[in-house]
Amino acid sequence: MNRPRWLSVVGGFSVLISSGLLAGRAQDQSTSVEADQLPVAHGECTYFGPEREKYVKLALRAMGNPNGYDHFLSALTEQVTHALGYVPPGSPTYTYDQSQSTGSIDSYIWADFQAQGITPAPATTDWEFIRRVTLDLTGRIPTPQAVLTFVASTDPQKRAKMIDQLLAAPEWVDKWTMFYGDLLKNTVTFPSTGLNRFAAGRNAFYQYIHDSLANAKPYNQMATELLTVTATNTYQTGEANWLVGGWISNGPVQDTTDQMTSNVSDTFLGVTHVNCLLCHNGRGHLDSISLWGANTTRYQAWQLSSYLSHTQMARGYPDTTNTNVYYWSLQDNTKGYTTDYALNTTTGNRPARVAPTGCKAGQPCYYVAPQYIFNGDTPKSGENYRAALARDVTGDFQFARAAVNYLWAYFFGQGIVDPPDTFDPARQDPNNPPPAPWTLQPSNAKLLNALATHFIQSGYNVKSMMREIVNSNTYQLSSRYPGNWSPAYQNYFARKFVRRLWAEEVADAITQSSGTFPTYTLNGFTNSGYNPITYMMQLPDVINAPDGGTSAILDTFLRGNRDDQPRKQDGSILQALNLMNSTMVESRLATTGNTASQLLVKNLSLGNTDLVNTLFLNILSRYPTPLETSQALCGLGTPTAGTGMSCPNPSNRTSAVQDLVWSLYNKVDFVFNY
Repeated sequence: MNRPRWLSVVGGFSVLISSGLLAGRAQDQSTSVEADQLPVAHGECTYFGPEREKYVKLALRAMGNPNGYDHFLSALTEQVTHALGYVPPGSPTYTYDQSQSTGSIDSYIWADFQAQGITPAPATTDWEFIRRVTLDLTGRIPTPQAVLTFVASTDPQKRAKMIDQLLAAPEWVDKWTMFYGDLLKNTVTFPSTGLNRFAAGRNAFYQYIHDSLANAKPYNQMATELLTVTATNTYQTGEANWLVGGWISNGPVQDTTDQMTSNVSDTFLGVTHVNCLLCHNGRGHLDSISLWGANTTRYQAWQLSSYLSHTQMARGYPDTTNTNVYYWSLQDNTKGYTTDYALNTTTGNRPARVAPTGCKAGQPCYYVAPQYIFNGDTPKSGENYRAALARDVTGDFQFARAAVNYLWAYFFGQGIVDPPDTFDPARQDPNNPPPAPWTLQPSNAKLLNALATHFIQSGYNVKSMMREIVNSNTYQLSSRYPGNWSPAYQNYFARKFVRRLWAEEVADAITQSSGTFPTYTLNGFTNSGYNPITYMMQLPDVINAPDGGTSAILDTFLRGNRDDQPRKQDGSILQALNLMNSTMVESRLATTGNTASQLLVKNLSLGNTDLVNTLFLNILSRYPTPLETSQALCGLGTPTAGTGMSCPNPSNRTSAVQDLVWSLYNKVDFVFNY
């Protein structure tokens, strides 16, 4: 449907896309440097696979050629905040020498401001804060009543109280089940490997993640359960589905053992380079990317993999007459799985694993015994290998460091180590810096270590860490910067960087603001005993969706597939076109019928000024600026004195109101959390 662009052009998402900043990001991240110029030689390394972008980013940094990677957030935030325009009245500006509590997030951040001579952005306004923190913690936009009550409150503790309220909400569980579902890659199928968990396995894993978060299970306990679980049926034991995610087809069993090992290192330690080391020595391959990796051998990676060498994955069949549908079992020390990692492969998905010359099957040299790659620890006498691995992983300070860095990357747009799974273990200690020309890897190593310590002291409490982050002055800085912003400030977190809403958040914001709440059944989920859903954040997976325009929104806003297509913040022309033409948006503009927008039905009788204010508050969590008010009233046939606007009477007021609502869904501040 063609609609007038009289309001959407002011701060419109389509205008931001057409500028090329968002639409061109993917192109920017894959050009300028050819593969043979970069410091990785082997095609089997994941450097050349779906995760290539993060390796390119690291390599370009090491080569002194950031090529815009480190500054994308700065550029995007500058453009989005410029498009936002008017700033509601807010809080006083912070100065770089403001006193901060010793040991707090802000004490480390403000120390950097002082050292670098950086004046941070002002504090965010109450209007902006409530929308920001509600989206970040729950994936929902705040209700109009919540916004007005919060802004009107004079309680000096109102932000901390709002944070506690959001952390206790069931919507928090939905949002973070989606987050950890992404991290743990819970999906039905892995196109890249042919793995199939089937909907029943996916559902059981979803329930495990959901219940763990709802019951405040400590994160180290979750990790231990995921690493040590045994199961006869993954449809019934949800946590067993995580290790099953390492299954690799068309190769020897060591390929699967290696992939499980890589998943352990990447997910729980943030060290993706173990995956490379399971193919070749670090020397000559990781020299310009990882100091630790360059000094680590493939044999050491095999020693880590050996912790999983006694673990068997096998298929079982709900119906033995139909071998196309199956669940998985996960057992240790079964027949054929009682020896350590064997060096006997010449085929498969990784280079040959060859025993030393003259070594024969059955001899000790033919097998690699388990040893923890980061400190040389080995299993205790009689200890189950996976139990030993879980003890080493969760007892490693790097486990806590990686966990909090993943959270920091979400809340701030980039990690203190970024990308957040590319830790170089040899460059983390500010009291023992690496030799030149290497530098400390974290942008603020003392802060990262302090956060990890706080996480451990909290009992690995995820909510406690989130509470610490979002209560900080650093998180509550405005995304707007009144002075001359330098991209060099980005790594110091001197402003809040904007975040494009997740695909599910875009869809749910349309649903919530319209006041029209359909219920959806999802094949393989709601027909398996789960309740019908209203919000896309309640989906158990990132594939498939109820239709009515939701699938197009979810896919074009790059929710990924939890396999070889990660969730992305990139923009595209298709996103703008979908918002302008989506049946999901159009259906929320109806004033009659089953899909009638309750926002319109209940408020059409209001006078034009009150109606405009109501629509802005419901959709954008704020009142309109003077310019927006004038434009909106003009479109409804009510000119504002002194503006000089020519405002012909609309032939159909309802249609004009629908056009206004459509325009609000296409504004930049609907799509971005700022």
